[in-house]
Amino acid sequence: MTSEIIKEILKCIPEGKISDVNFEGANIVLYTKKKDFFLDNGGIIKGIVDTIKKRIELRPDPSICMEQEKAEKTIKKLMPEEAKLGNIIFDVQRSIVIIESEKPGMAIGKDGELLQEIKKKTLWVPIIRRTPTIRSQLIENIREVLYQNNDYRRKFLHKTGERIYNGWLRRQKKEEWIRITYLGSAREVGRSCLLLQTPESRVLLDCGINAGADSQEEMYPYLEAPEFNISQLDAVIVSHAHLDHSALIPYLFKFGYRGPVYCTPPTRDMMALLQLDFVKIQREDGKEPIYTSDDVKEMVKHTITLEYDEVADVTPDVRITLYNAGHILGSAMVHLHIGNGLHNLLYSADTKYAKTSMLSPAITQFPRLETLLIESTYGGKDNVMPPTTEADELLGKMIGETIERRGKVLIPVLGSGRAQEIIVLLERLIREKKVPDVPIYVDGMVWDITAIHTAYPEYLNNDVRQQIFTRDNNPFLMPNIKRIGSQKERQQLLEETGSCVVLATSGMLVGGPSVQYFKALANNERNTLIFSSYQAEGSLGSRIQRGEKEFVFRNGSGNEVVSVKMEVVKLEITGHSDRKELMNFVYKCNPRPKRILINHGENSRALNLASSLHNQYKIETLAPRNLDAIRIK
Repeated sequence: MTSEIIKEILKCIPEGKISDVNFEGANIVLYTKKKDFFLDNGGIIKGIVDTIKKRIELRPDPSICMEQEKAEKTIKKLMPEEAKLGNIIFDVQRSIVIIESEKPGMAIGKDGELLQEIKKKTLWVPIIRRTPTIRSQLIENIREVLYQNNDYRRKFLHKTGERIYNGWLRRQKKEEWIRITYLGSAREVGRSCLLLQTPESRVLLDCGINAGADSQEEMYPYLEAPEFNISQLDAVIVSHAHLDHSALIPYLFKFGYRGPVYCTPPTRDMMALLQLDFVKIQREDGKEPIYTSDDVKEMVKHTITLEYDEVADVTPDVRITLYNAGHILGSAMVHLHIGNGLHNLLYSADTKYAKTSMLSPAITQFPRLETLLIESTYGGKDNVMPPTTEADELLGKMIGETIERRGKVLIPVLGSGRAQEIIVLLERLIREKKVPDVPIYVDGMVWDITAIHTAYPEYLNNDVRQQIFTRDNNPFLMPNIKRIGSQKERQQLLEETGSCVVLATSGMLVGGPSVQYFKALANNERNTLIFSSYQAEGSLGSRIQRGEKEFVFRNGSGNEVVSVKMEVVKLEITGHSDRKELMNFVYKCNPRPKRILINHGENSRALNLASSLHNQYKIETLAPRNLDAIRIK
């Protein structure tokens, strides 16, 4: 069956021009040994793409590519010095050369002329990747996994394509239905995990944990549900890197899943880092990790990255498009086109429908939309945040006052998203002289996640991109940002350093270095603790926020009592839409959905948002419970 679409394509190409055909996921790759045909196919390939509406790429057969050493010299000779080349990596089996550059625009050349010149002279297909401005060994290790497994990746991608195009010419089935089962995140925040089923497909939307849960039963999704069978799973789609959406994906690989994981490039890098950190924290807490770094590597090997607005088939009857969600770097809303026009569904995951210091607001224009699955983290009627300018002023005021009394500011942060938003905000406040030029220390995964932000500036909003590209003023490279990389450095900061701002994971004070800083700083009224993100019920952060003043921590064989004398401030610099933004998002959705399912919010907030959306827009709404299976069509 897999040869049907290939036969249709080859009918349109002169005989003898194509030496091999391979699937790379939903993409179809044609290889040719004819140099002239590779360099100029006379519009034949474009004509086929226009006819069958699938992505087709023409590449040179590896046998006609220039020898690697010679090709590398040619590339270096062609590239201008200003491009600042990094690694040049050859993916031999796919005839691709990956060229890392600090300034990709220079490496690409005007209208892509440099890439065309490389193709012409070397017969390799060049792909330009941005070199992260901040070097991170962890990022390099993640990318190395992909480079070291080229042969396996090629076979995996081909197998994925075979599954997608199985029965390409087969007519619609008589039986058509769509069902969503909530394996987590229904009337709660955390452990996002939804199972999409059709007669043809089984697709998982996110697979995370509830970090603030008291028990394992409440921490992990309901993967034992009768609807879920890992051996039948076709694909996993990850909206973004936060652990409540991605932490459990390596666990699927531990139990034998070998299918594709779809997400944006920044999400792949960040979720792998956060998962490795999750394993490390479990070990530090004396727990046996539920998976290992090998399982994380296996996930990376099976990840297929998609850019925003890129359309991709993931099964024979499910096509996805990722849209900017405005939540964190690379976060995506997942638009699913199901069946041959049968139904269109948008899984919003976590969204921010407002411009932030770092990101553009979530997209609201879609080709078609019948059902919307929307978050309700701040969906309650009272969950209206103060204006951004007010929050900015309060942050500046609190930091200024703490420095004046010679104290330290601790801001527990989510490693991905919140920390970088605060760094961008602090850079602006310091530049505008609204905050003293104080040292900013980053601890935990913050440094490596910030390094990823420097590798993907195209995902940032226009203001920050302009700051980086036009004014050569990268906010993540401020001279006063310092990394804490060891226990010794942490201790020095606490004992010797004067006033400073500390950004440390985790944001809810559940494990990670932020807990160590809290224990050391809590007893001094000069210091300030600023909460900048959502605090899940039951987490240490939520208990402090509620006003508890004394905490007992296990310390070796005994207990350590910590009294809270430091100032505690709640500052919502949230990457989630508040109540007003959620209502406005639905209002601006074009087309307007006919049905809305509410998830990712505490019980009262989910129900309140469902009621308000129904009353205001006369749309059918539902706030499902975990393990509810909802028939969409």
